[in-house]
Amino acid sequence: MILDLYLARRFLTTFLGVFGVFLALSFLIGMVEQIRRFDAGEVGFVGIIKLTLLNTPRETSRILPLIMTMATLTFFMSLARSSELVVIRSTGRSVYRTLFAPVSVAFMIGVGAVAILNPIVASTSNQYEIVAARNAERASSFLSLSREGLWLRQGGRDGQVVIRAARSNLDGTILSDVTFFEFGPDGTPGYRIEAESATLGSGAWQLGSAKKWYLDTPANPERESTVYAELDVPTGLTASRIRESFGTPNSISIWELPDFIDRLERAGLSPLRHRMWMNMELALPVMLTAMALVGAGIFMRHTGYRRTSTMVILALALGFALHFIRNFAQILGENGQIPVLLAAWCPPVAAIMLTAGIILNLEYR
Repeated sequence: MILDLYLARRFLTTFLGVFGVFLALSFLIGMVEQIRRFDAGEVGFVGIIKLTLLNTPRETSRILPLIMTMATLTFFMSLARSSELVVIRSTGRSVYRTLFAPVSVAFMIGVGAVAILNPIVASTSNQYEIVAARNAERASSFLSLSREGLWLRQGGRDGQVVIRAARSNLDGTILSDVTFFEFGPDGTPGYRIEAESATLGSGAWQLGSAKKWYLDTPANPERESTVYAELDVPTGLTASRIRESFGTPNSISIWELPDFIDRLERAGLSPLRHRMWMNMELALPVMLTAMALVGAGIFMRHTGYRRTSTMVILALALGFALHFIRNFAQILGENGQIPVLLAAWCPPVAAIMLTAGIILNLEYR
């Protein structure tokens, strides 16, 4: 028990050290990217630092499995160089008992990443998008889902148009039972339009069976209202921008994702990307466990210093390959090419089986 606690503490310390190094590297690389993306003279040094700090958690979380592989390699290399691993194995301690403490810590780190780091990444990602849009001075769009339906905002410096729809197609380009509210730059209402349907065309919403009320005149809006069989409302939105307005899945906390997916389904929108992301996050502890086993496998048998560098390179290559396969499976799942559960859970489970086979081969060869 004392030895398990010692190994667990050493592994956690090593992981935090490696995580800190990658966090610092991610910050420096992110700062260069923000300077390249924004005008440093207008945004200012403090603004660049703020944007970098907001974006760093998201960028670091993406490479968390690779960080786990590096931390495991560092941990077991330190044990091997100090001959601690040889002493532990010479006592007759099995490979499974030796790996129990570090692998358990890796799994708990994954649980912590899902429960704690995920909400932090979601919050900072939302703030980054808001600050980045403000500094870029581009027309903004925002989509929100509620029990009343779908709400979409479009506009820029010349004013805002708020759109409410009862239902939508999968990509948000065809709306039904829709209402448009136009507001000027000072927030005063301009007009209101109600229509049976709205289809996103090239540079305009094409409305069917619409009625328009003018709210910026002293006359009675109902008396001055106009009925149209067809009506075009200018817009700068495109199908891709509407999809982006749904919110990237990593900008929504794992605790809020089930309710958000339910609202997407009620509004008629596709929740595939968000469901895929939720399952990927839930499978993260298993993936980190697999990555820990990848790093541990090469040191479970004494191979001599001449072969250590080769085995480390092989372990890194295997870690990168598993990370690539996981990302590739995520893309297939988001596109509906394979089932979501298969895409999210098969790579980490297969990785554990593969690394377990490698460890057993090294143990009993």
